[in-house]
Amino acid sequence: MARRLKAMGLKGYENGFTLTLQPDRLKEPITRRKPSMYFVNSMSDLFHEDVPDLYINNVLSIISKANWHTFQILTKRAKRMAQFFKNKTLPKNLWMGVTVENKKHGLPRIDHLRQISASTRFISMEPLLEDSGLIDLSDINWVIVGGESGAKARPMKPTWVITIKDQCKKQKSIFFFKQWGRWGADGIKRSKKANGKVLLGRIWDKKPRWNHLPKLVEPFVAR
Repeated sequence: MARRLKAMGLKGYENGFTLTLQPDRLKEPITRRKPSMYFVNSMSDLFHEDVPDLYINNVLSIISKANWHTFQILTKRAKRMAQFFKNKTLPKNLWMGVTVENKKHGLPRIDHLRQISASTRFISMEPLLEDSGLIDLSDINWVIVGGESGAKARPMKPTWVITIKDQCKKQKSIFFFKQWGRWGADGIKRSKKANGKVLLGRIWDKKPRWNHLPKLVEPFVAR
């Protein structure tokens, strides 16, 4: 996607997928008065090792000032995230999450997430690449599950998803099923749109409560 946007000449993608800070865009949420849900860095990771602490602090300053918006930050660098926020109180309008794609790399990130004082903690199990087994969801508010997309997508088995759904119910975490992705519940490969997001005959789309009408916008503060 980054290569495509670069080829189109879209501003901000001159460097393709190379990590690029976008300080000129940091204040965009301040100028937007309509309360919105921002997914920060949808194509990047704010806690990437090459993003300076000062820059992260500038992002958090904007989040605090724009308190009529709600912001989501998702990371795979959970250890750095926990170290950065140690003994710090996060803005109440900031939701923090970690990616949990498998047992080896994903599940340990949940423990790091639990260490921070976010008002809403969530985990994104997308793409879910294997049976996650038993998960400790204590202090986790929201669990997002989805299959992989793209030509080289790996299949996701329905039993993996149902096991997570049942654990969410037992441990009182909100369960959200985003999509089957490239592989359907029947194990057939087709477009993600055709496969849809129906699980056990229904849509699972609950989200944590927030005070604004949800509308995702992308501030592109870094990539």
